Amino acid sequence: MEAEQAFVVGIDRDAVLARREVVRRGLRRGAWITVGIGAVGIVVAVYALLAFRGSGLWPFALLLMASMLPLVASTAQALRLDAERRRWNAQYELPPVAFRMSAKGLELACDGAPYPVSLPWATIRGFKQEKVFGQFVLQLELAPGIAATTAGVRGLDQPAVRALVKPSPLLKPTGLYLVKALDQPLHVIDQALKHFSDGKAGVSTG
Repeated sequence: MEAEQAFVVGIDRDAVLARREVVRRGLRRGAWITVGIGAVGIVVAVYALLAFRGSGLWPFALLLMASMLPLVASTAQALRLDAERRRWNAQYELPPVAFRMSAKGLELACDGAPYPVSLPWATIRGFKQEKVFGQFVLQLELAPGIAATTAGVRGLDQPAVRALVKPSPLLKPTGLYLVKALDQPLHVIDQALKHFSDGKAGVSTG
């Protein structure tokens, strides 16, 4: 009975594969631009540190250098996540189902994650539609204070999931699902969310 009562949203394989390439190019381009800015800043800071050695300006050079380090760190993190996703995608098939809703909650198939994410309805607000890399995507919106250790939550601590659902402030969020790749229109998904969550969750637009 549970399977019959579930609302399943499928996914267009070709559209997802095409978006993977768009996201990969966008992330790598942004990563290299960021590391370039960071490298220039560090070189300028080192030059200033040597040029103004013995003067009172050297603390500002150190401050500039320190401010560039998070940029370099974000680049390394973005490239590492990209490499991990590509390895996973090459090893495993794309799941035919994006997500399913039931009375128990929302189950999500996340790109690059070994197993689905399970979230009780009390832990989510729904989805938010945003435009990323020129395409509309759905971002998952969790309720305040929800974490991987919250009762009933499963799979939220997977690295691929964290990178999409709760990304580092230094990384650009890429979205959980491409809207045009879903086999259900947004208004139907919104109605289903509201039905199964008793009106607590829905689809919002950015």
